[in-house]
Amino acid sequence: MFTRFSNNPILTPSEVTPSRSDLVVECLLNPGVFRFDGKVHLLVRVAERPISVEGRIRIPFLENGRLEILDVAADDPYLDTSDPREFKYKKKGYLSTISHLRLFASCDGVRFEDAGLQLIGQGDHESFGIEDCRVSTLADGRYLLTYTAVSENGYGPGLRVTEDWKTFQSHGVILPPSNKDVAIFEQKINGDYYCLHRPSGVIVGGHYIWVGSSPDLRHWGNHRCIARTRPGSWDSSRIGAGAAPIPTDSGLLAIYHGADDRSRYSLGGLLLDPNDPFRVLARSTHPIMEPETEYEKYGFFNSVVFTNGHLVDGDQVTIYYGAADRVICGARASLSEILGSLHA
Repeated sequence: MFTRFSNNPILTPSEVTPSRSDLVVECLLNPGVFRFDGKVHLLVRVAERPISVEGRIRIPFLENGRLEILDVAADDPYLDTSDPREFKYKKKGYLSTISHLRLFASCDGVRFEDAGLQLIGQGDHESFGIEDCRVSTLADGRYLLTYTAVSENGYGPGLRVTEDWKTFQSHGVILPPSNKDVAIFEQKINGDYYCLHRPSGVIVGGHYIWVGSSPDLRHWGNHRCIARTRPGSWDSSRIGAGAAPIPTDSGLLAIYHGADDRSRYSLGGLLLDPNDPFRVLARSTHPIMEPETEYEKYGFFNSVVFTNGHLVDGDQVTIYYGAADRVICGARASLSEILGSLHA
């Protein structure tokens, strides 16, 4: 259903300057999206790794806000690098890269330049970096940044708030691990804030989409599971929210990602009741977008389209997405066509 930008990918690792001379930009991943000061902005997850040294594995982490590097022999028997994203050393988990958020701006929504802002991990709960930011724009002028805070304590949703993109108020981790994919609705419902989120079940349960509510953005409760994975389907292994749901005449449209049993990530839609967001009215039977191009099928992690952010102009929705966990791309679709594809 989506028409990809003709100049995809619009941002690649080679176009981004590392934050330090001893680091390499390994991947650019799914950005938060918003309009500010007459421009389109992307808050991109930039994943970096230490420069390689032959025979060594070098693992980055933050300690007291300062980047440190754990240096281990590649043949160390206590080292497990079977997953390129997550390493284990002496039974302790680490990430192979460390991520921060970097701002890019565009006058036309297609060609982007570095806007000079970087947000990095702060404190013990963000010592492995911050990832996958969603940006919700409220009517009162606040921008809500929900992202994944990563540390040896696990994955948990963090929240920072700004009005001017110069000063930020941190609210810390707003839901306990393991949880991610938090997208706060841009409109209150019956006086409360609502969010989509994705706690992770280990033995019982799974990677499902939940909804919670809050009176003040700090205290969240009333959590309910609204969508589960579907055996044999394109979203059989895990699902998670994209950006804040889009208000439409039919309901609130949430674009979400789903992975199958081969870890192939595609996109679909959930239609929620605008007065009762715990109620799902319809859902995608088939993906509305799936990895088809070379840049979506081959990268750091193959066969991935993953979106955290979109812009809406009338019936047109423009998504900005990470492809193969490597590059940033854009695509456009008709909202009415997406809505027409959903099934109760």
